[in-house]
Amino acid sequence: MKLKEGISLDYDDVLILPQRSTVASRKDVVLEREFKFYHSDRTWNGVPIICANMVPLTTWKMCEVFVKEKMIVALHKYLKQEELIKFLSHFPPEYVWISVGMKKEDIDKLYQVCRFVPDPNIVIDIANGHLEIFVNYCRKVRDSFPNSIICAGNVSNPSCVAELILHGGVDIVKVGIGPGKMCRTRHVTGIGCGQISCID
Repeated sequence: MKLKEGISLDYDDVLILPQRSTVASRKDVVLEREFKFYHSDRTWNGVPIICANMVPLTTWKMCEVFVKEKMIVALHKYLKQEELIKFLSHFPPEYVWISVGMKKEDIDKLYQVCRFVPDPNIVIDIANGHLEIFVNYCRKVRDSFPNSIICAGNVSNPSCVAELILHGGVDIVKVGIGPGKMCRTRHVTGIGCGQISCID
């Protein structure tokens, strides 16, 4: 049996140590910034926080709150085409992204939505992104949507992050497998990595 030595840490296990700061008050902190990407020629302005594309989280109310603060909601991949169009017609598409899996109906739904909202930003989401077929699939999505900002995952090691960016054509990589209480992957399958250790 191969065991990885060391500790796998979650956010439950770690506190952030305060440091000296020149900021007088937390209300003076500016989280908004501009991002440029490796593949997409778009720039994105906002607060770099993305609401995970989990069914109980990606609600209309969540979009209202996140969009107001210039943060992203990754809509869950089980929404129907009509529901996606409704979200994207009401909220700025730069803050509301479409999630798809690797099923044919997912990509077909994406093409249909693009008739109404051209070049949406995309999250390609599967439970375990450490697969060569996943990298190849991401590349096909990139080739079909060259202007979109594409996020893909989930992975838990640096080599897979590099593979998705360099060969899969993605701009953002989703890291973490079984990272917390909302995700049951670790409890059901025994697969996962503490999220702080994974990010590190």
